[in-house]
Parts: sequence; structure tokens; C-alpha cells
Amino acid sequence: MIIDCAYYRDGHRQHTGAMSVEDAAAHCKQGGFVWLGMFEPTGAELVQVRESFGLHELAVEDAQTFHLRPKVEPYEGNIRLVILRTARYDDQREEVDFGEVSVFVGPSFVITVRQGVASDLHSARIRLEQRPELLEVGTNSVLWAILDQVVDGYGPVVAELERDIEQVERTVFAGSVAPTERIYFLRREVTDFYRAVHPLLAVLATIERDARNTILLPYFRDVHDHLVLVNEEVAAQRDLLATVLEANMAVISVEQTKVSVRQNATIEQLTILATVFLPLTFVTGFFGQNFGWLVDHIGAEWDFLVLGVGGLLIPCLALFVWFRRQRAARQPT
Repeated sequence: MIIDCAYYRDGHRQHTGAMSVEDAAAHCKQGGFVWLGMFEPTGAELVQVRESFGLHELAVEDAQTFHLRPKVEPYEGNIRLVILRTARYDDQREEVDFGEVSVFVGPSFVITVRQGVASDLHSARIRLEQRPELLEVGTNSVLWAILDQVVDGYGPVVAELERDIEQVERTVFAGSVAPTERIYFLRREVTDFYRAVHPLLAVLATIERDARNTILLPYFRDVHDHLVLVNEEVAAQRDLLATVLEANMAVISVEQTKVSVRQNATIEQLTILATVFLPLTFVTGFFGQNFGWLVDHIGAEWDFLVLGVGGLLIPCLALFVWFRRQRAARQPT
């Protein structure tokens, strides 16, 4: 779908109404340049644009494919394809949405193909139209405006990711177990963000070399400085999440150890209880048998007290003394 198509000459937009692809291609021969903006175009729309502007079929194929890394590719006719990754933080879902912008830069045209919700370029067009001195430079000014907006859009994402990481970090280092799934998800988002940011440094370096000896060079350097700062912050976030994950695993290990200690204490108590009842069960079971000798010789009260009650108390006392000695032996001196 075509979002906007404009013809620029002498630093100003030459019309306000809509312009077809055929008219845009015709204006490319009249001096100035055309900026055609498309959002998730169909295959038929891309074929029409390729035939009208003479784009390489491999370049158009790249624009239809979602890439993981930014890149710049030169093609014949002094045409470059610059692929950028865009990012936007969704507050409701607390997730990062990634998009892509493919920029075809020729001597007399710029074609932008946007993929994903995080790739809006309308504000970049408005901002550039307010800078006629930059528009007079040509198509490279459009490339600067796009790069500047994409890199500026990284800043809020870095800030929101930092906030999420701080929340998880406070939970972990307070001694509580943070959701491990949340930490893994944050680390994956930061890794994807790093893949979008870090390769763009090489792309910007290439563009800066092509823009030397022009008034756009300081502007590209400014974008490069912002990108370096973002790259350092994202790299630090990735390292911090690795530390947080290790700390969370340590907290989980400590909690599991505490559970094991409580289970061992419970088992020890049950073992002591079973040990106490073992001799008592034997004594009561032995004297509960109806042997003739027992029936004939044990009938007085003193026999019951000595053999019955004494047979129960003596094992209890013996076990009590044994347990005390075992506990004293385990205690450190």
C-alpha cells in the first residue's frame, strides 16, 4: 500500500495531492527527486515499482523478506538498498515490537518499504520538509531523516527495558525468586534488540564514507554518536541480564536447599518416632502372646509392673540416652 508519494525540487515539495507510481517515475527525469513510501506492499505493487524505477529483482526480493540484521547493498545504476530494524515498546504487553524499513536510494528517487507496526516514517518526512537546505542536497537527506528517526526511536525502548530489568533485579537481589521465564524473555528481547542496533554501526560507517565532503556528514555523525550510546547501553543490559539470571538460579538453589533441610528434619523426627515405637511394639507384642508359661506365671500386680511397665520404660530411657549422645556428637566443638 502506498502511504505517500511526493516530488521534491529546490528544497520544497512540489505538490500536495496524491501521485501515482507512473507519475513519480516520470518526475525523476525532471530534476529533483521522488520519495515513495509504502507499507507492507503486495507482490504486484512491488513488481510495478521495480519496473517503473528499474530496481534489481534481488533488491526487491530483499525488501519482501524480514531480516534479522541491518545491512547496505549496492546495485547497478548507483542504487543502494539500506535495510534497518525498527523497535517500539508496547506498554500494555510490556514487550518490544520490531519492524523493518527497506530504503532504496537512487540519484533521483527514494523508495521506502515498511514492515511491521514499529516502522512509521511520517514524522521523518514532515521534519525533513521543514529543512529545505537539507532537501536541496538530494536523496541522501531522506536517508539521514530516516536513520535519525529510527535511532531516536531506540531511546524509549532502552529506557523501558531498563525499567523492566530493574524490577526483576530488585526482586532477585531482595532474596525473592523472580519468574525465570520473565528473565529469559527479557534476555531474548534485549538480544534481538542488540541484533538490530549493533550491525547498524557498520551500515552507518559505510553511509558516512559516501557522504564525505557534503553538508550531511555532521548529521550522519550525530546519528552515529547516538547509535554508539544505544549500542553500549543494550550491550550492558544483556550482560546485566546474564548476571541477574545467574543470581536468580542461586536464589532458587538456596530455596531448594531450605526445602531439603526442612524435609530432612521432618524425616528425622519421623525416624525418631518410629525408632521409639519399635521396641515398645516388640515388648507389647511379646507379652501379648498366649504362651502357657506366661499365662501360668505372670498374674500378680508386681509382675505386671516389673515386666510390663518396666519393659516399656527401659527401652525408652535407653533410646533417650542414645539420642542425646548422638546429638552431642553432631554438634561442633
